[in-house]
Amino acid sequence: MGVPEFDDKNFDSEVLQAGEPVLVDFWAPWCGPCRQIAPVIEQLAGENKGVKIGKLNVDDAPNAAQSYGVSSIPTLMLFKNGEVVDRFVGVQPKSRLQQALDAAKA
Repeated sequence: MGVPEFDDKNFDSEVLQAGEPVLVDFWAPWCGPCRQIAPVIEQLAGENKGVKIGKLNVDDAPNAAQSYGVSSIPTLMLFKNGEVVDRFVGVQPKSRLQQALDAAKA
């Protein structure tokens, strides 16, 4: 199961207008820590219903990354009703991300 890719074209429809909370992993293929957290993102995507989890390559979608002030990657942002409700910079433990997802689903 792949994790959906977001970009500048689909960011509004897939993230900001989504009916459920959305966790966005801002990443790039050349970023070592981004590759390190990728399996955690895939696990969370497979284990969580009622929340959308996807990735946004900052090289391919600079507008979305810039508009949310992403200056370090990986940056993970949790959106709910089109607003950022949580933000994580750097590699995070799976349990911390799961807590944020559970809070957003409540």
